[in-house]
Amino acid sequence: MKSHCSGYSWAAMAILAPYFSFIIFAHETPFHTVLHNYSTEGFSIEEATIPEIQQAFKAGKLTSRGLVEFYLDRIKKLNQRLHAVIEVNPDALLLADIADTQRLKAGGTIESALHGIPVLIKDNIASKDKLNTTAGSFALLGSKVARDAGVVNKLRKSGAIILGKASLSEWAHFRAFNAPSGWSARGGQVKNPYVLTADPSGSSTGSAVAVAANMAAVTLGTETDGSILSPSSVNGVVGIKPTVGLTSRAGVIPISHHQDTVGPICRTVTDAVYLLDEIVGYDPRDHRASKSAAPFIPKGGYKQFLKPDGLHGKRLGITRGRKGQHWWKIAVSMPSSTRVMGMTCKQFYCTILNRI
Repeated sequence: MKSHCSGYSWAAMAILAPYFSFIIFAHETPFHTVLHNYSTEGFSIEEATIPEIQQAFKAGKLTSRGLVEFYLDRIKKLNQRLHAVIEVNPDALLLADIADTQRLKAGGTIESALHGIPVLIKDNIASKDKLNTTAGSFALLGSKVARDAGVVNKLRKSGAIILGKASLSEWAHFRAFNAPSGWSARGGQVKNPYVLTADPSGSSTGSAVAVAANMAAVTLGTETDGSILSPSSVNGVVGIKPTVGLTSRAGVIPISHHQDTVGPICRTVTDAVYLLDEIVGYDPRDHRASKSAAPFIPKGGYKQFLKPDGLHGKRLGITRGRKGQHWWKIAVSMPSSTRVMGMTCKQFYCTILNRI
């Protein structure tokens, strides 16, 4: 496990900056002694991006079953301490075998970027399968949803594998305002994978921690007010909070119809954009919001804006927090983050405007 905002992903930040938040921690994972990086045919799965995984699929160096087995093994070894995954899909390996068969029949020509990719979804997003949808509460355990959430339906159509449900702050942090971030009755207390005693933030805590600790390829979170961006920042990954309506909220346990949104949480900007491209779009079950947002989805998707030289000539402003502000809003002012951004901007020929 390592810091996840590397070269290409940082360059894309110039185009996507309004949509995501990040911070890098230099701490070494406390789990390095119990884990090993699984590799097959010379391909290393740990930290692999979606494009790298798809290339490995095409080259015959990796299968979806091998990928799912890797993440299930990570979950088995890490989840007893991190509590990031509330439930694993019992059909995950079956779905992986189906994806492998489809890829073989297609001769490796499947175009979907998410085909055969395991995705962990937050436990307030409905999936009509053997998984529960409970928002972390025992009150909904065993209940049956009528259908997949709109975003889950799109994931299935893309060929993605629903790996399981990520833990969260119970009821997306609306059970009680003084409850710890990342705590739920079902999932227990989610832990920050870099510093176990640090606040992991929420409410999409499990989604951020799981992807940071390589317990899933990519994850989905939800946000009403900071629930994607905050845990993404704290756990050193990339979160995109889409404009309300850009992604369907149908089948998501609601808090506010004016603010709720579903978005990706991933290790790199590239992965977050690939996932975003697959879940945006109109949904008749979230008619008003998704119809309003649909015209603003760029033709050709968001991947076209992932440019290695995206930061060239750009000027990035850093605001400094005042006493009394929430700490996640001023995390970017931390000295370590400022130094890293300074080095990055030097590499990609952009300018930092400090203390604006």
